[in-house]
Amino acid sequence: MKLACASGSFHRDIERGDLTQLEFLDLCARELACDGVVLDVRHFPRTDDDYLAQVKKMATDRGLSLAALADPSFFASAPERMGEVLRFADALGAPLVAAPLEREVSCSWSDQLSRLGVATSLAKALNVTLAVRNAPDTFAAGTHDLKRVAKESDSAWLRFGPEPETLEGGSDPAALLQNTVLLWSDLRTQGFESIAATIAAFAGFRGHVALDERSGTAQAALAAAAIRAWRDELNRT
Repeated sequence: MKLACASGSFHRDIERGDLTQLEFLDLCARELACDGVVLDVRHFPRTDDDYLAQVKKMATDRGLSLAALADPSFFASAPERMGEVLRFADALGAPLVAAPLEREVSCSWSDQLSRLGVATSLAKALNVTLAVRNAPDTFAAGTHDLKRVAKESDSAWLRFGPEPETLEGGSDPAALLQNTVLLWSDLRTQGFESIAATIAAFAGFRGHVALDERSGTAQAALAAAAIRAWRDELNRT
């Protein structure tokens, strides 16, 4: 497993201008020493080709993998917006776009499935894989939901990006391993026992673990401590 820091963890600081996206890349490379980053689409001050090239080059120079883009509203977006986000990923060389599905009270399953069909077609055209995140009260809350999504969307460009600790009760995280392309871990809630459980359930997973903080109010010290905890546990296995 490789460790990536999600810019969503620092959403408050980025939103109010205390931390720029480029400074976030520097933080991840120099202070946190993680392997990669997950960049939230809300944090791009510009999305022109020159700026995207600058982000890609800076990540390369700092030795960081662009593990994924995160877009909280991707699967609720119009096709034009989906295509735009996928274009950003393609320009950056990010292999994944990670997003939760819609809340069950927001639309019908047939509407969500229709949007999934559009999204996977657009993703296939640019060879960018979609990593569905689990989230409470959405159409992907647990293992059963995620398997249903994969079966009914029937696309090689739709895979899983689960956060094992927040899967719906009764879920079996290990059952998702085959189609998992990204894992999520919350900076504040994961201790050594839960980290060890995730490592055991996803033994053989070679992708990135995205370290996130749901409220977006993380500080560098918290992120550094979480990365150390993960590295310590990985070194034990």
